[in-house]
Amino acid sequence: MTSSRVLYLQSGGPTAVVNASAQGVIEAARHAGVSLCAARHGLSGLHRGELLDLDAVPQRQWQQLSTLPGTCFGASREMLPPYNAAPETWHQLRDVLCGAGIGTVLLNGGNGSMTIALRLTEFGQRLGYPLRVIGIPKTIDNDLVATHFSPGYPSAAKYLAASVRELALDVSSLGPGRVMLLETMGRNAGWLAAGCAAAARHPGDAPHLLLLPEVPYRPERLLDALDTCLRRHGHAVLVVAEGVRDDNGLLLAEQPYTPGSPFQQLGGAAQRVASYLAQQRGLHVHVAVADCLQRAARHLVSALDLRLAQAAGRTALEWALQGQSGVMVGLRPARGKEDWEMAAVALADVADAERLLPASYIGADGFSVSPDFLDYLRPLLQGEDWPPFADGLPSYPSLQWPLLRWQ
Repeated sequence: MTSSRVLYLQSGGPTAVVNASAQGVIEAARHAGVSLCAARHGLSGLHRGELLDLDAVPQRQWQQLSTLPGTCFGASREMLPPYNAAPETWHQLRDVLCGAGIGTVLLNGGNGSMTIALRLTEFGQRLGYPLRVIGIPKTIDNDLVATHFSPGYPSAAKYLAASVRELALDVSSLGPGRVMLLETMGRNAGWLAAGCAAAARHPGDAPHLLLLPEVPYRPERLLDALDTCLRRHGHAVLVVAEGVRDDNGLLLAEQPYTPGSPFQQLGGAAQRVASYLAQQRGLHVHVAVADCLQRAARHLVSALDLRLAQAAGRTALEWALQGQSGVMVGLRPARGKEDWEMAAVALADVADAERLLPASYIGADGFSVSPDFLDYLRPLLQGEDWPPFADGLPSYPSLQWPLLRWQ
């Protein structure tokens, strides 16, 4: 069997627009007449040989993908170990790839997923089975390097900023002395917490204080800043990134370790801060946790985010057919134009690299963002793309994917 089929993999956590990238891949494959499949639940499904036949999917079905949150084919956080650590795993994958006639892999994920993509480029060298591999960027954390933004981040930031604006109206209506804390995702990078700053339209608007992973948490400084905020406004809205750390680099809070998970789940930082504030000042403090809502909110996506996520998927397939490999699709504003361009970024430069919030984007007080950050973020939030509604609620399609019979 010739290795002419293209495999699309979704990897890592979902975003509100990741399925738009999948739609872009399918659209480009149909246009080029290329055979396309996907692995059910990403790399873990590929190991089991669970492949989905996207050639058999009718157009009316795949054209609904961009309206759907989650990962439409299922994803996993499984990593591909280095060849020397697990050669049997590589040989097993080779058997599946060869048996299904797969010669190209398009991997849609974040920086850890780009490490998988980079290792897949070694197949030809290690096992005599060359693969073309293209990475498609995706993460709400916005911590991928060499791309202006990561698809999924603008929509998550838009949802969070809208939530802060609404929470501020709620807490301010309840009388003086009220404090609201919103916990966002963000293990090491504070892009999501910082994105909440877009909620403010006028000086003094919420969020009043941001606690970012890039700025060490110092309780006494926070108390002083909160006291000032309450004197000025009578209430306060704080945003706390889940990855906030103290001066020693220790996390404020994390969940009990889950055996078998490659990542330690975070959560609880805002509650810890709230308990401290209530104890020290006797305040009425309420905590809200955005958790998975910030990545699942398809009803409030950025139209720009959705459009470029789809374009990234389409571009990845086109590049693979042109013979490119070992690169990720990077998004960049086009010079002198009001549009965007796609630039090839070496996977070796992206894999496991992490882009933190630059110091120039953090306010001098450590509890805010700079005007430069807002100039960066606000264009990314523009436009709405509503999903279809029925009975007053978003109507998300229930899609079925036929299995590829390759064995």
